[in-house]
Amino acid sequence: MRTPRVPALLSTAVAVVLAGTALTPAAAAAPETAPAGGPESSSLLQLNLCLSGVAGCYPNTEYPAVVEEAITTIGTHAPDAVTVNEACSGNIARIAEETGYDYRFTTVIYRGAPLECTDPTGRGVYGNAVLTDGTITGTEEGAFGAQLGSEERRWLCVQDDEAVRACTAHLSVAGSPAQAATNDAQCQELTAILGRDGQSQATIFAGDVNRQQPCAPAGFWATSDAAAAQAPGIQHAYGSRAWLLAPRTEIVPMTYTDHHGLLTHARLRPAAA
Repeated sequence: MRTPRVPALLSTAVAVVLAGTALTPAAAAAPETAPAGGPESSSLLQLNLCLSGVAGCYPNTEYPAVVEEAITTIGTHAPDAVTVNEACSGNIARIAEETGYDYRFTTVIYRGAPLECTDPTGRGVYGNAVLTDGTITGTEEGAFGAQLGSEERRWLCVQDDEAVRACTAHLSVAGSPAQAATNDAQCQELTAILGRDGQSQATIFAGDVNRQQPCAPAGFWATSDAAAAQAPGIQHAYGSRAWLLAPRTEIVPMTYTDHHGLLTHARLRPAAA
């Protein structure tokens, strides 16, 4: 079984199911068969690192300090999984190597081709990632059916050796009416993706969804980084209520990117032996 973790001291910005209550669409029924054993800790850290070199946020991102800050943050909080948006494949490989985490990376298509990260170059291609402290045993990924603009929007889910499914996505910005409609459509797709296995296994999600309203399926709790000083309320975390209990969140300050980290803790109800 997964070793229980002692969570880091929570900051005053903790939202103890505060957003989970405000954002939760519906409660889940208990599993038909009660899982054996007592619950253990599960934690997920969400980071948006703005690493492409071409995004408008990049001038305020200090490279390589932002990568080093991510490595330090993961080491300090020791989450069971990490979701990363706006990443570069080479930087993720370095983060995984230095933290000892397994990982999967999904490449985002930009103007018809993979985007080479720049300023500096040699950092691989642009995309999103999920890292886990256990071994990854399965991967699902895909592009959303609804797309608008130059940057493809994708989702990624992995399953670890404790049968926990961890997912991320980076949805379109929602500024104009057309962008908002695209974001809404992607949100509906994400709801379906998370919901299809959410009652049969522990499923947890975190990502930059570029919206205040949640995309969590029925039977999931939802919370956000609404207490963050940077871009509040658009990074969300969701979890399946049947398996992930008593969620609480912590805002993790980040100096070298335009989003703070969102750290979510929950008690994991283990599957029946």
